[in-house]
Amino acid sequence: MPLSDRISALDAPPLAVAMARALRAVTLEDLPVAVIDKVKICLFDFVGCAFESHALPWSRQARALTERLADEALGASIIGTPGRVSAADAAFANAVMGHGLVREDMHSGSISHLGIVVLPTLLALAPRRRVSGREFILAAVAGYEAGAKLGRAVMDAEVAKIHRPTGVTGPTAGAAAGARLLGLDEGETTTALALAANTTLGLNQWAHTGGSEMFFQAGIAARNAVLAVRLAESGAFASPSALDGKAGLFAAFGKRATARIALFAGAPEILAVYHKPVPACNFAQTASQAALRLSHEAGFAVDDIETIAVRVPRAGMLYPGCNHRGPFAHVLQAKMSIQYNVAAALLERGVTEHNFALLEDPRLHRLIAAMTLEVDDAMSRVYPGLQGGEVALGLRDGSSRRLRLDDVVNATPDEVRARFRGAVAAAIGAPRAEVVENTIAHLEDSDDVAQLGALLAGAS
Repeated sequence: MPLSDRISALDAPPLAVAMARALRAVTLEDLPVAVIDKVKICLFDFVGCAFESHALPWSRQARALTERLADEALGASIIGTPGRVSAADAAFANAVMGHGLVREDMHSGSISHLGIVVLPTLLALAPRRRVSGREFILAAVAGYEAGAKLGRAVMDAEVAKIHRPTGVTGPTAGAAAGARLLGLDEGETTTALALAANTTLGLNQWAHTGGSEMFFQAGIAARNAVLAVRLAESGAFASPSALDGKAGLFAAFGKRATARIALFAGAPEILAVYHKPVPACNFAQTASQAALRLSHEAGFAVDDIETIAVRVPRAGMLYPGCNHRGPFAHVLQAKMSIQYNVAAALLERGVTEHNFALLEDPRLHRLIAAMTLEVDDAMSRVYPGLQGGEVALGLRDGSSRRLRLDDVVNATPDEVRARFRGAVAAAIGAPRAEVVENTIAHLEDSDDVAQLGALLAGAS
C-alpha cells in the first residue's frame, strides 16, 4: 500500500501529514484579498533590506561561500550579484542579506522573522519550473502560516532564552512554502516538513556577545528548507511523525502536549506580521518609538534628562541581549539592547541605521547610566497580542515627561516602499529600481516569477 494510502487510513494522522493536507488544499480564493498586498509589502521589505545590507561583513561572507554555476540556466540569483548559483546557495546568501540590517519583518506570536527564510526559499526555487505570481503569493502565505503556527505552539520566553525562534520555525516555514510552490504531493510535502523539522537550529548565545551567528542562522534555515524540498521531490522518505512523535520536534522542547496545529484556522498568520520602523531587535521597537516621540516634545533638551524609566513586557526583558547596558563592542549588541535603542532615539531624535554609530558616545552612556528597565505586568498579560512599551523622563527642573504605547509601531506600506526604493535605486540605479518595484507591485499578474530573480541580480 502506498505511503499516502497508509497515512489516509489513520484515524489521527501525524501532524506533518495534517499540515501537508492543509497546505495542499488551500487556494488563493480561500483567503482574504488582503494577503496579496501583504505578500508584496513583505517582499518589498525583504528586497530593500537585502540591497541595503549588501556590503555588510556578514553579507560579503555569505556570498563568498557560493559557487557560480557553469550552466547558469540551472541556477538561481543572488540579490545584487551577477551570475547564477545553486538554489541552496542563493537561498543562503539572500536570507543572510535580508537579515543584515535587523530590520526584517516580524511575527510576534512566534517570535520569528519568517520572511527572511520563506521569501529567499521561494525566489531560489522559482526557476525550477514556470511559477506564476499567484502561485508565488499563495506559497508565501502558506510558509508564513506554517512557521507562525509552529512558533506559537513551541516558542515562549523561556524557550527563547536559549533557542533562536527563527532557527526553529524557519526551516519548516520555508519547506512548507517551497513544497506548495513546486506542487509536491501529500507524501512529498510530508517528507519536506519532516526533513525541515530535523534541521531546526540556532542558539541565542550570540545575543550576549554580539556574535554574527544570528545572520547565518537565517541563511542556514533557508538553505535547509531548499534541501528538504529538493530531497522530498527526489523521492526521499522522512518520518511523518517527526514533528509530534515521541522523539520529534515538540518532544525536544518538552512541548509534545501542544503539538496541535490547525493551518488557516482564523485569519491568515501573514496578516499578523509587522514591519519594523527601527533597524533593531523586535523587543526594542515600542520603547524606542516612545522615546522618539518624547524627543520631539518642546520644553526640554537631552541634557535636561536626569532619570529614564523604561517599561516593557516580560518577554522583552528575558530575551537574550535585550537587557544590556554595555559595553557595546559590536553593533549587534547595540541593536539588541533596549537601553541602547531608547538612549539613541532620544539623542538622535530618529531611529535610523545612523543610531548605531554611537557605541562609545559618552552622551549615550550617560543616558543609559540614568536608565532603569522594568517588567510591566499589564503589558506582559496582553503579550504577544499587544507589545507595549513606556518611557518616563525625569528632568532637572523636577518636571517629567511620560509616554506609553499600547502596541508596537508598524512601518506603513508607504514607508516600506520608500525605503525599498531608496536602497534599490542606490544599488542598481533609479530606472532599473522602478522596473523592480513595478514587477513586485503587479506580482499577481506575473506568469513567470523567475524573471524577478533575474531583475534583482547584477548590481555593480
